[in-house]
Amino acid sequence: MVSDNPFSSMIGGVASFLGGGGGKEMNAEKVDTAFDKSAFANKKTWEEIKDQLSQVSTPEERAFRQDVEKGYGIDGSPLHKIRLYDESNKEEDIAVTFYRDSASWCPYCQKIWIALEYLQIPYKVEKINMRCYGEKPSSFLRIQPGGQIPVAVINGKVYGQSNDILQALEALPQKKKTLKPPANLDSQAEQLYRLERQLFSVWMGWLTRGGGGGQFINTLESVESVLQDAKGPFFLGKDLTLVDIQFSSFLERMVASLLFYKGFVIRVPENERGNAKYPAINEWFDAMEKIPAYTLTKSDYYTHAWDLPPQLGGCVPEQDGKRFEDAINGLRSLDGTQGSWELPLQPDNGGVEPDWSFIPGGESAARREAVERMSSNHEAIVKFACRGAGRKGFPSYSAPLSDPNAVPNDALQRSVDECFRTICTALIAENTNTHDADMKSIANVIVSEGGKEFAGGVINSLAYMRDRVGVPRDMRLPAARQLRARLNWAIGIILEVSEN
Repeated sequence: MVSDNPFSSMIGGVASFLGGGGGKEMNAEKVDTAFDKSAFANKKTWEEIKDQLSQVSTPEERAFRQDVEKGYGIDGSPLHKIRLYDESNKEEDIAVTFYRDSASWCPYCQKIWIALEYLQIPYKVEKINMRCYGEKPSSFLRIQPGGQIPVAVINGKVYGQSNDILQALEALPQKKKTLKPPANLDSQAEQLYRLERQLFSVWMGWLTRGGGGGQFINTLESVESVLQDAKGPFFLGKDLTLVDIQFSSFLERMVASLLFYKGFVIRVPENERGNAKYPAINEWFDAMEKIPAYTLTKSDYYTHAWDLPPQLGGCVPEQDGKRFEDAINGLRSLDGTQGSWELPLQPDNGGVEPDWSFIPGGESAARREAVERMSSNHEAIVKFACRGAGRKGFPSYSAPLSDPNAVPNDALQRSVDECFRTICTALIAENTNTHDADMKSIANVIVSEGGKEFAGGVINSLAYMRDRVGVPRDMRLPAARQLRARLNWAIGIILEVSEN
């Protein structure tokens, strides 16, 4: 990916014009010593950042980690390894173990995840790599020799196909609701299942082989017509059913991938609905986004645009998608005035991707979420980021957003940690222009003591982190946008100091 934007994506290779990975041991020692002696304003430790975050957080936000550990919470979290919802359920009574992918990329896993949450069936989670970003553990291959996910073990019986799992979940007495279509609509439901498979087939054809989207558009218009005729926002009326679950994960991916690769617009922001070609599909998404079981699992356009190619064997871009690709990748907004991952962030990413207005609290809550995720696991995150100036892994995997065998450049850890703590402190602040001086002080130490090659390694590490924030695995889109923009803020200041 080539761009004249200095914040250009790391996808496809290192993109710092300072050159090199950086991080020679001698330079690292000089930089670390200089940090020990420096007197720049931001001296907050991670514990102090956590304390400051707690002071401005809501009670629900402060209880987040405890709820995750216990499996509680109405909205749920991708971090849950056990799901009890509340104290009325006991771990010893759990009948379902759900094996899903650790990156939250798999569309078939997403269907099961939505169903479990909607039916409020208690379950345990085992996270398994998809083949495109890691090996399967032998313990999993013993119960699923082919390695496919999702898998559910329900009352001791192994189910290895998503549709079989959905039917088995619907039959459990533990469920609090139902997703089964009304008996008088069984025939209509079967027709819609076939329509969903047809839509999937023509989407795959256009996305992976190109050649025009006529078949896809015709089929999508049939979907639009069905939703317009339905007596409610969902496919069979006013209630969510298994039909909606079947459509959900792939419609979500179609919206993202066809915009990115083809420039084909399906979903539009609410203030542009008068021009929507598919108003009923947009209303269906609006209805889905009122359901916590769906919003818990929802990803963003950027994550889908990059996780799909290694799963599908590649996607074919067309010229009409280029400006949307640049906006989704954070390179530039549709109007060309700035990078779309730069402050101040434009509403709806400049009209490209509707803001997640279903998340309460606005930008302040999004910034707090980003800080919570960073500060709670900061040691591992710093080390992970330093892969950006390290060595590629061997053997390699086809997913550009994942390299489980990459080797970090540990010499950069102190510098990256200093940047991350300043970024988190700035995210907590209501005034988004604060802490520029702190970041510049850090940049001065990095450049003056480490040199341009060392500074290039720090920039590459920050960009590596920025490009690998996954939604919903790491955080929700509003928080991810805030973090990506602040990482670019830090990169920009280091670049500015390096040039002077």
